Amino acid sequence: MDSAELIKKVRKIEIKTRRLSNNLFAGQYHSVFKGRGMAFSEVREYQFGDDVRDIDWNVTARFHRPYVKVFEEERELTVMLMVDVSGSLDFGTQKMLKKDMVTEIAATLAFSAIQNNDKIGVIFFTDRIEKYIPPKKGRKHILYIIREMLDFHPQSRQTDVGQAVEFLTDIMKRRCTVFLLSDFYTDLEHLKNPLTIANHKHDVIAIQVYDERMKQLPDVGLMKIADAETGKEMYIDTSSARLRRAHHDHWMQREGQLHDIFNKSNVDSISISTSDDYVKALLLLFEQRG
Repeated sequence: MDSAELIKKVRKIEIKTRRLSNNLFAGQYHSVFKGRGMAFSEVREYQFGDDVRDIDWNVTARFHRPYVKVFEEERELTVMLMVDVSGSLDFGTQKMLKKDMVTEIAATLAFSAIQNNDKIGVIFFTDRIEKYIPPKKGRKHILYIIREMLDFHPQSRQTDVGQAVEFLTDIMKRRCTVFLLSDFYTDLEHLKNPLTIANHKHDVIAIQVYDERMKQLPDVGLMKIADAETGKEMYIDTSSARLRRAHHDHWMQREGQLHDIFNKSNVDSISISTSDDYVKALLLLFEQRG
């Protein structure tokens, strides 16, 4: 797109997502993610109302009564957005394309981060690391990130989420909060170990964006479909109830496998359809973590 059109789109995204961030997420974002930017300070005896998750079991065992860890909030938090820019995101049959929803969600999270005076960085990935933007503060930095998301042209159309997560672990030395945005159209066998390792070091939140047609085929007769990542085309007969059922069963089986990986890696996750209100979905995610 040309420069004028790009500036117009950046401005439109900023107005929409900044308002959402101001009105809905600022307070919740701070309360939900502040604990991920806490540094251990001292221990003290357990008091009624303390979070049992803060109990220091080593000290408790030594003194035979419960002690909790006391944390002090660090001056700033680092937020990393991991954004899937592979070919399968160029799809959407509902309100918007998957990539457009990913862009808006990422922008909303970015504005929430700077309101909290946090640094924010981005990793654009396909089956390779397409671009790494180191964490910085400020509106100018966020507008640069949004501009890149709107006008980025990846070298590859394939996806390898596991490789991207390995890159995150290698490059981010200090603990950070990570939002992993993808449709997870990837090799799931190569996802579990990198995700588990990354979540030990960082706080990883997975946000899956998908389209209803990936879940349920419409009955519209003969349909030409194309794999957005490989370019392979074929015709399918959607009037076949057996084919539609097999398509749905495959989706459900794969979703079960994906969420099993999230659970075993102890990664919080949420799935958002392109027909959903992503604001409600993000609020639900924040409430679950609150």
